[in-house]
Amino acid sequence: MPINVLMPALSPTMEKGNLAKWLKKEGDLVKSGDVLAEIETDKATMEVEAIDEGVLAKILVAEGTADVPVNDLIAIIATEGEDPASIQAPAAGGAAAPAPKAEAPAQNSTPGGGTMAYARVDAAPEGAKPASAPATGGRIVASPLARRIAGQEGVDLSAVTGSGPHGRIIERDVRAAMASGTTKAAPAPTAAASTPAAAPPKAAAPAGASGPVGLTTDQVRGFYAKGSYEEVPLDGMRKTIAKRLTEAMQVAPHFYLTVDCELDALMALREQLNKSAGTTKDGKPLFKLSVNDFVIKAMGLALMRVPAANAVWAEDRILRFNNAEVGVAVAIDGGLFTPVIRRADQKTLSTISNEMKDFAARARAKKLKPDEYQGGVTSVSNLGMFGIKHFTAVINPPQSSILAVGAGEKRVVVKDGAPAVVQVMTATMSCDHRVLDGALGAELISAFKALIESPMGMLV
Repeated sequence: MPINVLMPALSPTMEKGNLAKWLKKEGDLVKSGDVLAEIETDKATMEVEAIDEGVLAKILVAEGTADVPVNDLIAIIATEGEDPASIQAPAAGGAAAPAPKAEAPAQNSTPGGGTMAYARVDAAPEGAKPASAPATGGRIVASPLARRIAGQEGVDLSAVTGSGPHGRIIERDVRAAMASGTTKAAPAPTAAASTPAAAPPKAAAPAGASGPVGLTTDQVRGFYAKGSYEEVPLDGMRKTIAKRLTEAMQVAPHFYLTVDCELDALMALREQLNKSAGTTKDGKPLFKLSVNDFVIKAMGLALMRVPAANAVWAEDRILRFNNAEVGVAVAIDGGLFTPVIRRADQKTLSTISNEMKDFAARARAKKLKPDEYQGGVTSVSNLGMFGIKHFTAVINPPQSSILAVGAGEKRVVVKDGAPAVVQVMTATMSCDHRVLDGALGAELISAFKALIESPMGMLV
């Protein structure tokens, strides 16, 4: 039987991907482990490997195609004994044909971090129509995204025809049903139901893409003279940043705590450690510590000293972690990555420093794997190198806090009743009030401040 090659989900939040390049062409032999294509997500370009062998019979999505939905059919592989020229692409917009006798598509992680989804192709009887709202034991089979959109827009999934694998309802099916106007609003719960009544359907949005404060793109353009601006299309990364951080500010109740940290002891220790670093065979130092390396280590240790703050919100519960995972914002052209230092409390400063140099280099080349920038409990955003003294940062969901670090500068303070000049760094922590109350947040940032001002504690 022919094998369907589907657009893989390369991360838990991926909904669409760009098919950047085919590395095989129609008629090529394909072996297990061969790289078939390069897929661009909002964060990286990743290779997708084959998990079976055969002949690449049909390429259904041309390279360079953007915004291909996850689980859309992109190619067909003919297996042993089949004539590739006889393989026909299924109808219904490129979706995989239902296969009642076949098992559900398997997902297999590849060494490169990608996922390859395969499904068997069975020809549907002539004139047959896909069943509406496929159900298993009375349960409608739909993707989580399709369910969320249906709930937000008041769409009754039982009236929607699924075009996904095995008739599963996916995002485009819900949107097509909304556009056709043939679906009815989801029925409201009865008076005896214990769940709250569903929110009323949203009013139809104006034509055109949404702009700020609900304005359409055309309305925004109307404020400015033609020729006075250049339109820059949004790439996947910018769309994701806009969506996630808007949701973060709307959903996570932020509050902010600011401290000034004296850096004199830290700067002296940093200089001493850097001078003591050994060298490689070519004479380069084995490590070169930055202030940010101390900040990451201090945040990791602070989370372990205040274990109640080492947690994230999970809607109906709080997840509290055994180790400290600290994300670090890395700016790249057009956006940013936040790679995560795992077990930051246990790693040496030199290990953290070298990991961050590797992460930063691969982030700028968009070569990070999803498991290297997903998760984490908190993050560090440092704008000190730009001369920024103080700022607040937006929490990166599902994390529960983020530390905004400013530049170190000489300031006059009063010590022992007399003025003194010290080097000071301002740090502001944004906290998710669902996880951290004011006192708990204050305890966490106080632990961070104590470690920065007495940095020898990070070495033991």
